[in-house]
Amino acid sequence: MGFSSADSNKPTKYGICHLSVVSVRKEPSDKSEITTQLLFGDGFVILDASKDGKWLYIHIAWDNYTGWIDAKQFKVISEDFFKILHSMQWPFCKDLVGLLHGAHRVTPVLYGSSLPVLNNNITSIETEAFRFQGDVNYPIKVANFQYMKTVACYYLSAPYLWGGKTHFGIDCSGFIQQVSRICGIKMPRDAWQQAKEGQVVFPGSAKPGDYAFFADEHGEVIHVGIILEHDKIIHASGEVRVDFVDSKGISLKRGKNYTHLLHSIKRVLPD
Repeated sequence: MGFSSADSNKPTKYGICHLSVVSVRKEPSDKSEITTQLLFGDGFVILDASKDGKWLYIHIAWDNYTGWIDAKQFKVISEDFFKILHSMQWPFCKDLVGLLHGAHRVTPVLYGSSLPVLNNNITSIETEAFRFQGDVNYPIKVANFQYMKTVACYYLSAPYLWGGKTHFGIDCSGFIQQVSRICGIKMPRDAWQQAKEGQVVFPGSAKPGDYAFFADEHGEVIHVGIILEHDKIIHASGEVRVDFVDSKGISLKRGKNYTHLLHSIKRVLPD
């Protein structure tokens, strides 16, 4: 799969998020900042462990992000199941919160969570099966703007949370990554990485569905949103919200008091 463990003499170990959401941290500590989150069904490679064994350093398979997770918050899977997990895009939870009924527990799953090997409302993690209670969406091959807008607007009013990826807390690039994923578009995790994707669009040629990126005073990309119709943009700033956007940046009132300055625009949807 192109991954290797920190110690080449040790066999590669694989894991899956079997909980609703798991925080991925910059350092092996509960006090360390959250850099991203795992949702149910996300698989990863275990690269290393802290000296006390309480933390694992992981490589998230589908977006190549790395970080530390609590060693109690994952389930070991085989290499064969890991390959199955990433052989295709599985259906995902369409409800704000769905439920997985297992033999010994009930697990809430959040919107956008993958449901691996789903068949007749039964999803499995190797030999452990769960009956899914909720609505399901299946991945689409080619998204259009209206579909993307529907997905994005479903997140409206979700509170801002650095490193978050759910309705209960989400940051600007996590919002873009989740919307993209549900629309069948693979995007990296951070805004500066996302700014490297897609085709360059000049502001005068921007159209709904394009991704707009914004920079700090040093010209570094720090924010991202999705352009809507009528000079509007949907983005996560305090909460997922809709504001005005033009060739200068984002404003709460059209053309006044800019909160973010435009850096670039990229097109990810097919023309």
